Amino acid sequence: LQINRDGQFMLCPCGTRLNVIHVETGALHSLQQDDEEDITSFVLSPDDEMLVTGSRALLLKQWKWRESECVRTWKAVHTAPVASMAFDSTSTLLATGGCDSTIKIWDMIKQYCTHNLKGSSGVVHLVEFHPDISRLQLFSSSIDYKIRIWDLNSSKCVAVLDGHFSAVTSLAFADGNTLLSSGRDKICMVWDLKTRESKRTVPVYESVEAAVLLPGKGDFSQLGVKKQGLHFVTAGSKGVLKVWDVATAACVYAQPVPFELKEEASERSLTQCLLVPERNEIVTVSVEHNIVFYDAQTLQLRKQLAGYNDEVLDVKFLGPGDSHIVVATNSPQLKVFELATSDCQILYGHTETILALDVFRKGLMFVSCAKDKSLRVWRMNKDGRVTCVAQGLGHAHGVGAVSCSRLKESFIVTSSQDCTIKIWDIPEFLTSRAKAASISSPETLHAKVTERGHDKDINSVAVSPNDKLIATGSQDRLAKLWSCSDCSLLGVFTGHKRGIWCVQFSPVDQILATSSADGTLKLWGLRDFSCLKTFEGHDASVLKIIFVSRGTQLLSSGSDGLLKLWTIKTNECVKTLDGHEDKIWGLHSNKQDDMVVTASSDSCVMLWKDVTEIEEKEAQAKQEEQIVKEQELSNLLHEKRYLKALGLAISLDRPHTVLMVVKAILKETDGRKHLEENIVRLRKDQKEAVLTFLVTWNTNSRNCHEAQAVIETLLKHEAPDTLLQYSGIKSAVESLLPYTERHFQRLSRLLQASMFIDFMWQNMRLADASQQEDVM
Repeated sequence: LQINRDGQFMLCPCGTRLNVIHVETGALHSLQQDDEEDITSFVLSPDDEMLVTGSRALLLKQWKWRESECVRTWKAVHTAPVASMAFDSTSTLLATGGCDSTIKIWDMIKQYCTHNLKGSSGVVHLVEFHPDISRLQLFSSSIDYKIRIWDLNSSKCVAVLDGHFSAVTSLAFADGNTLLSSGRDKICMVWDLKTRESKRTVPVYESVEAAVLLPGKGDFSQLGVKKQGLHFVTAGSKGVLKVWDVATAACVYAQPVPFELKEEASERSLTQCLLVPERNEIVTVSVEHNIVFYDAQTLQLRKQLAGYNDEVLDVKFLGPGDSHIVVATNSPQLKVFELATSDCQILYGHTETILALDVFRKGLMFVSCAKDKSLRVWRMNKDGRVTCVAQGLGHAHGVGAVSCSRLKESFIVTSSQDCTIKIWDIPEFLTSRAKAASISSPETLHAKVTERGHDKDINSVAVSPNDKLIATGSQDRLAKLWSCSDCSLLGVFTGHKRGIWCVQFSPVDQILATSSADGTLKLWGLRDFSCLKTFEGHDASVLKIIFVSRGTQLLSSGSDGLLKLWTIKTNECVKTLDGHEDKIWGLHSNKQDDMVVTASSDSCVMLWKDVTEIEEKEAQAKQEEQIVKEQELSNLLHEKRYLKALGLAISLDRPHTVLMVVKAILKETDGRKHLEENIVRLRKDQKEAVLTFLVTWNTNSRNCHEAQAVIETLLKHEAPDTLLQYSGIKSAVESLLPYTERHFQRLSRLLQASMFIDFMWQNMRLADASQQEDVM
């Protein structure tokens, strides 16, 4: 990860492309390579002007990154991919460290390779120029754990700093003569560059991925910095930032751990740490690709971005105005995103993968359930922060489905792989905001009722809009209806041929919708448990369904990554939306019923907007515009303003109307001349349109004369080269030739016939005349 000088943009490689993210808004644009090879390293120059990327294709590319434009591509001359890059402080020299154990230096202005430094062993994973460019020194480290100092005047390695026993992960210069190095051998070392000896070793007791020096200016007293002297921040395998004093080699501050941290929980460990002086921020990147921005002077969290979601198993809108979404990814942590800024909170609590979510009607409280056999209730406060207020244990297996009460925040229903349904009451004090805020640790909930519901896994559970009924859908192909008060069975819905994935109550009718692995959706009457309608159209399992458009339509998601919108009244699929590439597990609409969020195994969360009204308005506006233009066209024809009429008829894309105008012009006295004048004055695109129209006219013997008149004008006034530039000229000529030939043959036959009639007539007249002479 790299951040530009003013801290506004963040650059991250992602496979074959490099993403540029606006930090405040989360807006993203990509620099896409042509060679379709993974980017192995990249660097942004200190003046923010040049970005250089290196890929597996052994090419280096220089970019104007703001415009997404590649300015220059050249061969890296390395025999293996480039593993590390660095610019010097003047942005003129670029060092590239390769997997072929060589280092190359490039002059970026004159565009040539100035040095080829050999002598490292293995991959050169770290290169860094000395900040004082007059010294012309380069520092590098490779697999032998040594730090080499190269003199660029002589192209020789002038010193080797040997002290680490594992990979060196970062180098930082305190001043011209002091270097700080961090390593995976759980130590940081301070080196004197005059004597080239180690001044101090600081044991950090964790594998260190990055060490950042705190600036000399600024008040860092809240981080335990009490006196002058060198202090630095480390980020590593324990997942917390620590501040160290070089003079005493002691840790003066460690970030408070927000939860029961396992010893070096691997998913928490940090891989990178950067200081952004312009914004006074420290940025960290974790193994799970979470990017966190802290205030540099207090280490208070400012912003968090999630870089990768893995498989997304469920998603729901959250907040009173649906301003956030809560996402269950393939992990024990929940992610809450603010939609406006992409800011992300990560919620810790569950110990195994979270499987399902549901949100209460007001949007402030929600429930999660997980493979750890528990459920947790979370609450969002006024400023959008989320805390866990209660948890419930009791299921014998992972809890796979959950549903909240609809009218009030009074109870939760869960179902599990242990084939049971449990109803959990929520205590009064949890629902009142004031009391909930004072809770220090999560309350423990107890199940009010437990009922064995099905013979196989229960995949889905739903609570009716009046809180009186519960529906469950199971792998045993059955859906069942239960009373909410005592969990007594009211009826069974039978008819699906495979397991049922989702059950949903209609918000307006006494109807239950179910979706199944047999690819169908069914609607059932709650009174007599009969199947009212079946919707067929999915080619794969239907994983989720929701009612939209005030209960008049159904939206379903399939395991093939397709969404289908169904109109209940007509039983038809009105739209298929193709946005995901894998199973869509999450599907939820907002309170206004005009947006839907979907989540899939392809790691994507997508927002969909209802555009029915917008499209209807656009269609209406188009129709009105059409009517106005048609009226204008008839007025122009009436006033015999043919040029304008031609232009308008072409813009309306009306071949027949254009033909009528041409016919009207030809009926005038001097019609051919007028037609010629009007056709010549058309624009090139209008002439192209007329050409496509006259191909159609020419197929009909009634209209061929008009078509031939226009062709004649075009051939007369347009040079062959100009005609060849017309779009579709090839196909037009191919279509015109055979029909023109046919019309010509017909005219020839007509001419022959008329000549014959004329000849007969002349003969008859001659015969008449000779008879009269005989009589005389």
